[in-house]
Amino acid sequence: MLTDTSYGKSAVRLLQVVRRGDRHDVRDFSVAIRFEGQYDPSYIDGDNSQVLPTDTMKNTVYALAADADVDEPELFGLKLARHFSARNPQLQRVTIELTDHAWERIHVGDREHGQAFTRRGPELRTAEVVVDRSHAEITAGVADLLILKTSHSAFSGFPRDEFTTLPETRDRLLATALTASWTYEGESVAFATAWRAVRRTLLESFATHDSESVQHTLHAMGEAVLDSVPDVSSIRLVMPNRHHLPVNLTPLGRENRNEIFVPTSEPYGLIEGTIRRPPPAPGLRRAGGGL
Repeated sequence: MLTDTSYGKSAVRLLQVVRRGDRHDVRDFSVAIRFEGQYDPSYIDGDNSQVLPTDTMKNTVYALAADADVDEPELFGLKLARHFSARNPQLQRVTIELTDHAWERIHVGDREHGQAFTRRGPELRTAEVVVDRSHAEITAGVADLLILKTSHSAFSGFPRDEFTTLPETRDRLLATALTASWTYEGESVAFATAWRAVRRTLLESFATHDSESVQHTLHAMGEAVLDSVPDVSSIRLVMPNRHHLPVNLTPLGRENRNEIFVPTSEPYGLIEGTIRRPPPAPGLRRAGGGL
């Protein structure tokens, strides 16, 4: 039995230059499109009469970008999703995933250059828009945000067995390449403002939290976002523990002052979690909505 099929186009690269006199703006996206619907005949019988070519999907990205300036990734994703949904009656669900490759202006002296840029990274802004016949779900996020704190991080009180060699510590480095994704309540959201607010809250919470573990800090960061950004209904955080191992300097004739470390990338602990806003009490209804 054929189940759980989808098809689409991945890694559609789009760079748009908006020219306003001698000051240009650049938006650089990677777009992925996934169709789910009544496409069994194409799989079972080779009947392509309802299969929109993936090359057409790619061309649609460029055509809709040419119609108007590409704005926030969430809004461009909604535009694409609704275009495809309106024109393909057999399409039950369309998912648009976007990655925003941000460029920053180069400074010449103390002034920004109007037409020269440097790529920001490795951090990426992400978005996902899922549209079906009844509603839209919009998720934003950040990927590969490298963060590190050199104090107020501990790991102790864990169970030990004959294979445990890890010492307990009340003073360690905590570093991670954070990937976070959060879902918005409805569509009436100032997406750029909300994205910056979530990112700022994540960083501030990470910096100020007295951490007993990565799990402990992950939960505190998620709760801080829900407390401070009302447009967010849930947030998922993925925090690989980028270990920094203290070097034993005694054989080298030096004092161990908890200052010299070896950064490692593998193996690493992988900590993940989702924090959701509690459902409203009976009789109460949050602002927002679907299509």
